[in-house]
Amino acid sequence: MSTMNLTLLTDFYELTMMQGYFKNHTDEVVVFDAFYRKNPSDGGYAIAAGLEQVIDYIKNLKFSKEDVDYLRGLGTFDEDFLNYLSDFRFTGDIYAIPEGTVVFPREPLVKVVAPIMEAQLVETAILTIINHQSLIATKASRVVYAAKGDGIMEFGLRRAQGPDAGVYGARAAMIGGCVGTSNVLAGQLFDVPVKGTHAHSWIMSFPDEYTAFKKYADLYPDACCLLVDTYDTLKSGVPNAIRIFTEMKEAGIPLKNYGIRLDSGDLAYMSKKARVMLDNAGFRDAFISASSDLDEYLIDSLKAQGCKITSWGVGTNLITSKDCPAFGGVYKLAAILDNETGDFIPKIKLSENTEKITNPGNKTIYRIYDKTAGKIKADLIALADETFDEGKDMIIFDPLETWKKTKIHAGTFKLRELLVPVFKGGECIYNSPSVMEIRDYCKKELDTLWDETKRFVNPHDVYVDLSDKLFGIKSELLEKMSMDALSRI
Repeated sequence: MSTMNLTLLTDFYELTMMQGYFKNHTDEVVVFDAFYRKNPSDGGYAIAAGLEQVIDYIKNLKFSKEDVDYLRGLGTFDEDFLNYLSDFRFTGDIYAIPEGTVVFPREPLVKVVAPIMEAQLVETAILTIINHQSLIATKASRVVYAAKGDGIMEFGLRRAQGPDAGVYGARAAMIGGCVGTSNVLAGQLFDVPVKGTHAHSWIMSFPDEYTAFKKYADLYPDACCLLVDTYDTLKSGVPNAIRIFTEMKEAGIPLKNYGIRLDSGDLAYMSKKARVMLDNAGFRDAFISASSDLDEYLIDSLKAQGCKITSWGVGTNLITSKDCPAFGGVYKLAAILDNETGDFIPKIKLSENTEKITNPGNKTIYRIYDKTAGKIKADLIALADETFDEGKDMIIFDPLETWKKTKIHAGTFKLRELLVPVFKGGECIYNSPSVMEIRDYCKKELDTLWDETKRFVNPHDVYVDLSDKLFGIKSELLEKMSMDALSRI
């Protein structure tokens, strides 16, 4: 869905600030970080997603004649600025954490290094793309984790907040671990599996349930999933499904990828009863699929109750991330290039809320893995020119509660830099993997989390620390600004 011109997908103040910079001949190269402060759903992690759409947006970022004419008609912008927009193109650098990577609060998911007018313009679009897809990918991964190996189908399109949210939400859900989507357009655009059965209306359109099942089985013998709760699940639906499976078996039709779907009632009770009925009839390999306002918490509960469901369809609560409908990502200025020295001057945003104080400077992120277990020990935010030696001990500490220190012994850990170059000088140098490749990568990423981090209640926090050098710069800036404030009293 890249046919829409997204250049004006921005907040109005981005354009008014751009004109302000333009009029004041202020176009320093700056660093902006896109990051988030809190994991969705009070979880222990998030999943980065949406980078491919950010790339598409940047590649096609130009003001058409219609765009410029519209802006002229607002009466806010001068002709010299509008002429500048007519020839606008992005010329900066962008670094990002690859899609499907597990991420944590306060670390830059996207870093933009560009003239300030360019960096300012792209803020809104980057945030809306990354925030939405990262939110849904994270939600999907939680649902998949709750299912404990069972397949999760995404089918929330009709409840999504519009077509784009439905399509890109399906993309993100696949990244998070779903096995397929009901969204046909998403299947076409992203080359992901599309699946589905039939609705209650199919059964109601025939004289009786058996006939409806029969006609469906005749059409789709290799994917015969029958919805059994239109009238009476245990007295009608399941018996009629068994009748159909028996007839198929007697007719020599191979029974593969077949089973029933439950869409209402007590799913634990119904699935147990249906399982007994299917097994007694000789259909032990028939699957039982379930839907009905599912989320990770309900699936987890049903699994704990010993339900016999082996496949799950999740719609509304997944595609909207109903319990946590916003990701909360922000985009903050972190540094300004000194043209004389070629160094970046760190910038910091203060707040009465300690957690909202930003991390200054041109930064990168190192992930520290336990060498034996392959699990994440911590993430380290450092200045972009810093390097670290796996052959030397590392001491890391919590930047908010600095007395909390951890010594990581040499030879026991591995380092991986997370941010990768995506654009250099306005040119894209990154090849996006396919959605299914990102999905496979995400699965491996989730395996690097300890189970304690993946649990739904009071998950263990992964430490996101600052390097000594970065912490020192941040502390100096805070002290200076504090003293400056006192001098004005």
